[in-house]
Amino acid sequence: MTAQIIDGKALAEELRQGFKGRVEALTAKGHKPGLVVILVGADPASEVYVRNKVNGCLAIGMHSEKIVYDATVDQQVVLDKIAELNADPNIHGILVQLPLPKHFDEEKVLEAIAAAKDVDGFHAENVGALAQGNPRFIPCTPYGVMKMFEKGNVDLNGKEAVVIGRSNIVGKPMALLLINAGATVTVCNSRTRDLKFHTSRADIVVAAVGKPKFVTGDMIKPGAVVIDVGINRLPDGKLCGDVDFASCLETAGQITPVPGGVGPMTITMLLANTIEAAERKAAGN
Repeated sequence: MTAQIIDGKALAEELRQGFKGRVEALTAKGHKPGLVVILVGADPASEVYVRNKVNGCLAIGMHSEKIVYDATVDQQVVLDKIAELNADPNIHGILVQLPLPKHFDEEKVLEAIAAAKDVDGFHAENVGALAQGNPRFIPCTPYGVMKMFEKGNVDLNGKEAVVIGRSNIVGKPMALLLINAGATVTVCNSRTRDLKFHTSRADIVVAAVGKPKFVTGDMIKPGAVVIDVGINRLPDGKLCGDVDFASCLETAGQITPVPGGVGPMTITMLLANTIEAAERKAAGN
């Protein structure tokens, strides 16, 4: 059996085309969706992510800008800028690119963003709403994964799901979304004893552990849906995920590739959250 490949790039493009009409309707009413991305320092990977986010917005008619600070900037300067953006009626989404330099209190910076403009879904208020099953904003990567399940007609209700990774950005919100969808969820990490015991009985495996080719074909239940959130650069410069794609392809029922899987969906769902924020503001919510 060869797994069906879930094409995140194609799905992302399909969704973005659908967003254009919503953006046009909002713009016509004077509520053009606006996203500001704040970048502190000159991390090359972060610069690429920020550029892709800004370009993604502009491509569908949204307003977007990036604000770049030197890595040595005082935290208060960034907090003051966030306060200014919170008060700007033309800005609907604010995103601070992570990671931040060591002298920053990451939690304090994220909490400074108004919950109604927290399109990354990292504010404690939004995390709490997600935990209660009534999310305002869903963190973008897990949100993209849920859309991929939808596209692949994956019924999550009653299924066994294993999430490998426990980060606030992917692992924890992914587990909550699966729980809310009716799945029985086990959260593992790179140090879980006998990880194979858990993954080999799972109908769904989401790998977000940050270790190249960590999940191999012999760890997967035949027919399982395998979602690879990881993105790692090998010594030869090639990109790979947390899943050994070649070996899992022969066992899984559905699988996402790297690149071209979850990655394009993350930025797409950031656009979705920003549009939704603008729609709520236009409706007076």
